[in-house]
Amino acid sequence: MAEISGKPPAIPSPHDKEEHLAERRTLRDYYIIIRERLWIALPLALLVSLSVGYWQARETKMFASSATMQFEKPETIVTTQGVVDASVRSDIDLNTYLQILNSNQLRNRIVESFTPEEVAVLQRPFLRTAQPGAPPPSAGGALGSVSIESVRNSLMIVVTARHQDPEAAALVAQRYVDQFIRYLLDNLSGKNEVAVDFLRERAEQLRKESEEKSQRLQAYMQTHNLVSLDSSMSLIDDRLRSINSALTAARLKRLELETVTTQINEFRQADRNLLEIATVAGHGTVPTLKSQLAGLRQDQARLAERYLERHPKMIDASNAIAVTEEQLERAIDLAIADLASSLADARANETKLQGEYARNEQEALKLRALRVDFDSLKSDADVAKANYTQILTRLNETNTTKYLEKIPVRPLDKAQIPGSPYAPNLRQIIRTCIGLGLLVFVGVAVGLSFIDDRIKSAWDVESFIGVNLLGIIPDLSGLKDAEKYSMMLSDTQAPGVEAFLSVYSAVKIHSKFDFPKSILVTSTIPGEGKTLISCNLAGCFARHSRRTLIIDGDLRRPMLHRHFQQQNNKGLMTWFEGGAPLDGDLTTEPSLGIIKIDENLSLLCSGGRSKSPTEILENPAFGHLLERLKKHFDLVIVDSPPLGAVTDSLLIAERTDEVIYVCRFNRAYRKHIKLYIKAMRNAKNEILGVVLNGLSPRRIEYYSNYRYYRSYKKYYGAQS
Repeated sequence: MAEISGKPPAIPSPHDKEEHLAERRTLRDYYIIIRERLWIALPLALLVSLSVGYWQARETKMFASSATMQFEKPETIVTTQGVVDASVRSDIDLNTYLQILNSNQLRNRIVESFTPEEVAVLQRPFLRTAQPGAPPPSAGGALGSVSIESVRNSLMIVVTARHQDPEAAALVAQRYVDQFIRYLLDNLSGKNEVAVDFLRERAEQLRKESEEKSQRLQAYMQTHNLVSLDSSMSLIDDRLRSINSALTAARLKRLELETVTTQINEFRQADRNLLEIATVAGHGTVPTLKSQLAGLRQDQARLAERYLERHPKMIDASNAIAVTEEQLERAIDLAIADLASSLADARANETKLQGEYARNEQEALKLRALRVDFDSLKSDADVAKANYTQILTRLNETNTTKYLEKIPVRPLDKAQIPGSPYAPNLRQIIRTCIGLGLLVFVGVAVGLSFIDDRIKSAWDVESFIGVNLLGIIPDLSGLKDAEKYSMMLSDTQAPGVEAFLSVYSAVKIHSKFDFPKSILVTSTIPGEGKTLISCNLAGCFARHSRRTLIIDGDLRRPMLHRHFQQQNNKGLMTWFEGGAPLDGDLTTEPSLGIIKIDENLSLLCSGGRSKSPTEILENPAFGHLLERLKKHFDLVIVDSPPLGAVTDSLLIAERTDEVIYVCRFNRAYRKHIKLYIKAMRNAKNEILGVVLNGLSPRRIEYYSNYRYYRSYKKYYGAQS
């Protein structure tokens, strides 16, 4: 077949040898990788970081509290060191005290020093999580963890207690310091000085004297029923003021009633109308009867103008007036009687208040008489107590000074109740989650890029596969099929026109054959756009005055006739079935049925479908047909089936001059493409290169070196 095709001897390619190729990635490449896998890496990163954060946040809350002790070196020069000298003179001494602090003996002393209330504080967090009926841990088990460390380049020791309860943490840390100092006190030897003995003896004497005088004061108060003399006198004074106010009010009331009674008596003696007295006139039913009597008299006067004295109505009016006057008299008598009763009550109340005032006045005088003796006894008791307190304070200071002079440690900072737990540390958890999330995000994105073997970039084509990148075709899914497959035959400014012209130029540059020649267009798997590339590449050559024939070599699933809106009743299969004639003008051969699509573009259909087209493709007549067609056309383009599906393309490739491989972005795997291209190279085929298809304008900019695609689109798009 080499003689038929007229191919020159193949030149060994440097890519024929297997090489280990390492992709050199820039920051921009990693940005593209992350951007492409954003919606895979981001949810995984969020899931991992949030899960870790949730798990860490559920950790049991722990509180830490620290107490500090300072060891002091002696400031004087000691020539003869006593047995009880406990000063820290070297790191050995300091380490010795650290071992004492960490010893079980001191721990046991601390556990034994806790009161029941303090033990309850230590057990409090464990009771909340304990099983029903389970006993709480002991004081030693609930002590928590304690770390004791010396501060570097200093004589200070920090005791840090960690516990689930903040109050318990502060309690344990401070108790370590207190018990350590008490331990040093208990283990230092020495005799009591004379001053300490004297102060202790004198303190005992003053204690007894203070107790004796306090008991004498208490007995005096019990004898005279005194809770407190000052309080008792204050109560009596308040009571006297209250009684005096009530007595004054009672006297005023009595005088008022006596005045009204005297006025009534004077009105009776003078035979005056008692209704002129306001108290009588306003009492009970008197105002009502008085008004009623006035109304009856008016009615009688009105009737007297019309009737005589003996008229029945006059008689009724006189009777009503008499009855009302009688009722009024009784009401006045009742008012006078009530006034007399109120006067008697006022006089009795006044007499009672006077007696009460006199009794309280006598009690106040009695308390004032007791004050002299009470003040004397209380003063003696206070002086005795003050003397005892003073001498006792002096004794304590002397004892403390005596022992502290031998103790080299001083408490520096007391343990404080922590306000917040150190674990879980929300800030640290947030930092960890953010760092872990970023690590997972970048790791997943970059890791998937190494695992993902699908073809995506110019590097994949030129470096990994080892062929030329002829061009990149943008995604044309937005165009109709009628426009998409014939865009190069019409004067249009569709988005992919310039891309196909770039492929046309690259094919001319990389081709080693002169016209006439044949080119096979194939791909790895179906749906990668090889038919689209074949149609528009043929259109490009036709536009440049090259007589071009496009052959539908996919006998299993022919599609070209549909894209050009032609019938598929004539073509390769009908020609082969008709005896495969090669004589005469093949362009007019009826069995071939070559269709003129445009001025310089013709179409040779498949002429039907076949489940086993290898019988035709392996026949030498097919190779002779291609050679004869090259005498009538400058370029023959064969659109073949995908290599990954069937082996038809390899059979066609043996009879064509050059091969164009079509790869759809992010579809076929690099290793498969490399394997098929290697197989074609082994068959002595000339591989022009790869056309990368189906990239969006943004991906064209990201994944290739065609950085000026958008600029071109804006510039020429504006002109159109």
